[in-house]
Amino acid sequence: MAVLTFLGTGTSNGVPAIGRVSRASASTDPRDRRNRSSISVRFNDGMTILVDTSPELRLAALATQLTDVDAVLFTHSHADHTAGLDDMRAFNALRQAAIPAYANAATAASLHERFAYVFDEPPLSFFGGKPQLLLHTITGPFVVGAHAITPVPVPHGRMEVFGYRFGTFAYVTDAKTVPAAARDQLRDLDVLVLNGLRPQPHPVHLSIPEALEVIADVQPRRAFLTHFADEVIQADECDFPPRVRIAYDGLRVEISEA
Repeated sequence: MAVLTFLGTGTSNGVPAIGRVSRASASTDPRDRRNRSSISVRFNDGMTILVDTSPELRLAALATQLTDVDAVLFTHSHADHTAGLDDMRAFNALRQAAIPAYANAATAASLHERFAYVFDEPPLSFFGGKPQLLLHTITGPFVVGAHAITPVPVPHGRMEVFGYRFGTFAYVTDAKTVPAAARDQLRDLDVLVLNGLRPQPHPVHLSIPEALEVIADVQPRRAFLTHFADEVIQADECDFPPRVRIAYDGLRVEISEA
């Protein structure tokens, strides 16, 4: 069994947002305190893949005992999914090695621009002083170790975001819609993780009703919503269909690798 860990389940402002009075800010449930969205997946062979480097990567790694990363996948270039990239240097120090990273062309170009000291300057003579990532530009299926990974392109405003499918598990965040081609890539899943920002429509994100419609169509055996705004609290889970759950920071989910 693979183990999925939610390192963060909040939207770009974090939950609750600074200075905002909301259902989340009023909640006493610790699950309603959410880092920006990111996950790790640890496979049965011991390989661990990180998806996105959110601004709270260090805090999330400490909270979930994440100490080893074999590869990092980027969904897109927005700051809430990349701003914690500098914390990757800790994993370089622990591994004493560079770590492969994967992104589409637009995200790779943005990372080179925003983190030039990582990608465009010579590496240091020791590990841990700055991140050392071997950045690969991907356009289609690729392999990390023994694991085949399929990008799932979805629109997010004016940009294209990559979701990722790993065998019977898929992670799709920041989608505004899930077109037919992407839905076909998301069928026959054990677990689907999909963004569902809030009950009301949003210009560049799926709303919860829109996400539930996608789930009803592609029919995963289990589904978890993520990337919430602070209008959503954990107690809302009781109103969801039986196989759909609200993810929260630190949640661990076992996934069949078959």
